[in-house]
Amino acid sequence: MEPKVELETSNFGYNLIRNDVLHELLGTEKETLLYWIGKSTARSYPLENTDDLISFFERAEWGTLSLVKEKPYEKTFELTGPWMGKKDQRCYQLEAGFLAQQFETQTQATAVAVLSEKRQLVQIQVTIDRHDPLD
Repeated sequence: MEPKVELETSNFGYNLIRNDVLHELLGTEKETLLYWIGKSTARSYPLENTDDLISFFERAEWGTLSLVKEKPYEKTFELTGPWMGKKDQRCYQLEAGFLAQQFETQTQATAVAVLSEKRQLVQIQVTIDRHDPLD
């Protein structure tokens, strides 16, 4: 079996749940609910730094996460995976919510994540509102 075919076969169950079952279950609210599920998941798995985030994404099979731009209150990540640019129709709000919550926890300030999908990658920009500390 070719490695590419093996990868697609080994991820079939994950992709089935991620792309089809969640869409059917969550319906039109899928993007909003996945964002909040990502935030909730992040509270269960608090991470300390960017290296931990990158490792978590790999272990969770969410793709390869890279920090591409960093400012004091803004971080821009790129997420890539071998399925991108194909027929995959997954929503990446889960990953965006996860990143937003990780930075809220780390900075103790409100953070939001906004994503933009490119052809072969997803860019996620996390903005930390230093003027809105968490209570």
